[in-house]
Amino acid sequence: MNDNIEKVEKKEHKADEKSENAKVTEKKETTEAEAEVKVETGEKKPAIKKKKKIRRQVIRGQAHIQCTYNNTLVTFSDMGGKVLAWSSAGSLGFKGAKKATPYAATQIVNAAAEKVEKFGLREIEVFVKGVGSGREAAIRALVNNDYEIGLIKDITPIPHNGCRPRKPRRV
Repeated sequence: MNDNIEKVEKKEHKADEKSENAKVTEKKETTEAEAEVKVETGEKKPAIKKKKKIRRQVIRGQAHIQCTYNNTLVTFSDMGGKVLAWSSAGSLGFKGAKKATPYAATQIVNAAAEKVEKFGLREIEVFVKGVGSGREAAIRALVNNDYEIGLIKDITPIPHNGCRPRKPRRV
């Protein structure tokens, strides 16, 4: 007897599920029909408002300048090392040998400083890497952009006896 009651309850439950599924499909169909009507009449969906991104204020940061023989890169970051803005000679349109010039270095610093302006960066520590000709020009450009420089550090990698040299060539 109990088995029959359970079977009947299961059938009723399945019937309820089917009717709910039918309602859901009916709702989908009506929304599609409404969408077609809206398209025909020219109505548009209301635009979804995006949350305004809160811009963080970074007062102290770091400027990393990498000057090679072929290019110059400037990166502004916060004290934790998260990049705020960067610029390079190639991104500004300099090509070939002009990328490593002191003039290109000043233009790179100005472009990167303009990008980082929205963060409110004022005090920076400067880390210079490489042996290119834009090193001094980049630091001067930072001073001209009204940054308070607290530290200038050369972090050019120097080999301490380095790798093993190649064997001499036999002629």
